Formats: sequence, structure tokens, C-alpha cells
Amino acid sequence: MSTIIVACQTIRDEVNLAISETGVNYPVLWVESGLHNFPDRLGQKIQKVIDRIENIETILLAFGYCGNSLLGIKSSRAQLVIPRVDDCISLLLGSYERRQNLYKEVGTYFLTKGWLENEQNLLSEYERCVARYGKDKALRVMKMMLNNYHRLMVINTQAYHFEDILIKTKGFADALGLTHEKIEGSTRFLKKLLLGPWDKEFVVIAPGEVITLEHMVINDVEDQCNNQALFGYS
Repeated sequence: MSTIIVACQTIRDEVNLAISETGVNYPVLWVESGLHNFPDRLGQKIQKVIDRIENIETILLAFGYCGNSLLGIKSSRAQLVIPRVDDCISLLLGSYERRQNLYKEVGTYFLTKGWLENEQNLLSEYERCVARYGKDKALRVMKMMLNNYHRLMVINTQAYHFEDILIKTKGFADALGLTHEKIEGSTRFLKKLLLGPWDKEFVVIAPGEVITLEHMVINDVEDQCNNQALFGYS
């Protein structure tokens, strides 16, 4: 079966690690990470990438639902396989449940190396504010933006030298009065996307079928209460 991966540039390191760990040799088409802030544009870009793919039976989408960016996506020629998660953070933590348990504890802002490399990331925005308004005003602006967050959590996905980014993230957290924490990530979800089985953690979309909100809803009874908060659906 011919297979190709369409993945977000933000998780490039983690996708490449999963490919190395599984030994698959599927080609990868990368979508620029900056579009995450614009779900409609991200969806349009993903659709354009899919529309250019020919002579492929399966397209593996290494994305979460990411602000409804996958809504309306389809392929007329190939089946689509998508992790059933709200966004890339759940992908890198290894499960949707683990993400939700962390959210229950305290307001948490997650970061990885991939997010820091995005031109519109939180740290670069802070640095631009400092350059334009000075440090004091920049801190006030960022504290307002992060008013609902109490800790900065850096995900160690084992896909790069983790210590290299901690100096930046620790300094940023200290400046804003946020708790700075580290957490182990996982390529489990990505490896399962590559190898299967595609069970209830995934959505398989037949050729010609359109992705809808219902495809992404978690079906387990105990998780129904989370659907409205995550996807605006009940």
C-alpha cells in the first residue's frame, strides 16, 4: 500500500524521530508552522497539499484538529488517517487523557523546540515587544496575555538536545512569574500513526469523504463531558 505523510513543521523533529524508530520510509510533505495561528488558512494549505498528491492510497495527517483547521478536508483519491486529538500538544504528550489531566491541575502553557522555532512564538513576541516598547511595558503586555496561565511546561520529546532550550524558557518563565516545569513527551501517538493499528484513537476517512466535527469527537461514555469544551460539540 502506497503511503505518504503530511505533517506540521512544528513537530518535524518528533515526526523524524518516529520515522527513525519505526523504520518506515514514507515520504513527508511539510506544512509551515506559522499557520497554526490562522486555522482557516492552515486548513486551506493542508487541502492544497492533499490535492497535489497522486498515486497514493493512504495519507497520514500528523496534525491534531487544531482549532477546526481540518474541518472540511478531504481527498478524492486516498484515505486519510488522523489522530483523534485536539492539537499537537496531545500528540507529543502521547495521549489525549494525559493532556486533560495536566489541564485539570493548573493553567499550563506548553512549549517544545518546534514551537520556539516558529517565527510567531511566545518568546519571539516578547522580544519584539521589548524592542518596541521596553522591558517594563513588554512584561505588562505579556502578563495580560498569559493572565490565565500559571506555569510554563516544556515537553521533552527526546527528539533534540533538551537542555538547549531550557535556558530560554526558564528565563522567560522567571520574568513573567510563571512556574517553570519539564515533562517527558512521547512519540507513541506518532509511531502508532505510522504503523497502526488505527483504533479508536484515530479517524480513518474514506476517499471522497469530508472530515466533520463528528469524526473528531471522543466516543467513550466517560469522555463525553469533554467534547463540548474541546470541540464545541456535545
